[in-house]
Amino acid sequence: MSISAQLVRLGLRLSKRRQAPDPDIAVLRRRMAAFEYITPGPPRGTQVTPVNADGVKAVRVATGHSRSDHHMLYLHGGGYVFGSPSQYRDFTWRIATAASAQVLCLSYRLAPEHPFPAALDDAVSAYRWLIAQGAAPGRTALMGDSAGGGLTFAALLRLRDEGAPLPAAAVAISPWTDLAMTGDSLRVNASRDPSLIPQRAQSFARHYVGSADPRDPHVSPLYGDLRGLPPSLIHVGSDEILRDDSVRMAEKLRASGCSVELEIWPRMPHSWHLFARVLPEARLAVARIGEFLRRQLP
Repeated sequence: MSISAQLVRLGLRLSKRRQAPDPDIAVLRRRMAAFEYITPGPPRGTQVTPVNADGVKAVRVATGHSRSDHHMLYLHGGGYVFGSPSQYRDFTWRIATAASAQVLCLSYRLAPEHPFPAALDDAVSAYRWLIAQGAAPGRTALMGDSAGGGLTFAALLRLRDEGAPLPAAAVAISPWTDLAMTGDSLRVNASRDPSLIPQRAQSFARHYVGSADPRDPHVSPLYGDLRGLPPSLIHVGSDEILRDDSVRMAEKLRASGCSVELEIWPRMPHSWHLFARVLPEARLAVARIGEFLRRQLP
């Protein structure tokens, strides 16, 4: 593990000590929004275009490496209660370059104001809009991190059940696939995870699930019938409390006859890819995602 990664882990662990198990969502959003002002922008020449994707706000990101016929719908993390494309502006351009694709980063509705199925409805609507605009499903991918990773698989299930053409591939970074919170890693890694605490995740889950069943496959895709889903790549850190959400999802995908590649990265923190500016492991992980997508998108 690089020295940079050790320092990032230390910083995250110090921040973790100040985390409230059941935070005030409005305060949390204000704190996260403050990071937008210090988040570096993409390099010069990157095209960043606001988009209205059938009523869902989004940002399209394209670099000089992005092909006009390759597309990605990106679903950000944030426990379904915070997050925005602007907080990902130092990351989405990296994925656009690595995958040689145009990235549509979605600003889906957030809980608790908009509980399930609002985020899922927005993701599905935006994907259908993208296809209606001329994106070929066979040259399109779905991708997300954390809550967005779970939402990626939930959207695939909804699209498949509705008979829509599925994208060629899916990528999930540290996906949250079980909002019933039954994975052993929630207990085993509670002290090892440098950034997440189980009680906080449970609080976010309550906000998003609302009156729904947390084992509804469209809430927690781990409990769904996964047959027919496209090839997937899953990245997760070995010390994450959500590690088993990835491991069990990969196992179930294989058992359902789906192609899936699971990579468990030693001691990497939750969604470490977002630290690509300072972490060599993050830059390598982004490159691995690009290699996977270039294989899947013809």
